[in-house]
Amino acid sequence: MDDTPPFRPNALDSILTDAATLSFAMSCEERTGALLATLAASKPGGHMVELGTGVGAGTAWLLHGMSPDTRLASIEADPAAQAVAAKHLDHDARVTFESADADTWLTTYTGPPLAYVDCRPGKFHRLADLIALLEPGGLYIVDDLLPQPTWPEDHQPRVDTFLARLSEHPNLLVTPLRWASGLLIGTRV
Repeated sequence: MDDTPPFRPNALDSILTDAATLSFAMSCEERTGALLATLAASKPGGHMVELGTGVGAGTAWLLHGMSPDTRLASIEADPAAQAVAAKHLDHDARVTFESADADTWLTTYTGPPLAYVDCRPGKFHRLADLIALLEPGGLYIVDDLLPQPTWPEDHQPRVDTFLARLSEHPNLLVTPLRWASGLLIGTRV
């Protein structure tokens, strides 16, 4: 079986070109992106959140799968990275880009049915807060759980602790996947 995605968002190549210009090396892996599009399609009319816009590769994949009445809030602390996403995707009324620290943003948000977490808050800390925001049946998606060349030296212990402590959250049913960049898909129960 070939797991190469059978589709690509229109803006993806331009986003990745701009990412290379910025030396941004943490864009969403394509197999992960295709899965994000598929999972986004399962929540028509919903409200989604992406913690960690980066340059918008994951955002493009989410938008590719979203229905016309679905809304996405994409949060990023680095305005230069998020400017790339806005340059290529801001024309899409379904997405709102917010420049904010994810920790601060989580304090005031009221909850999505799907959360794609690509930054430390909501993954390595404040996981319980994010789970509490999800409605029953809401999806929790995390990537980059397998070693990546862009990881700092002290990152593996964070990942190990995160994976070991998942059982502390009985209201989250999870499936870890040793696939793509290393994924975890959970559902709020």
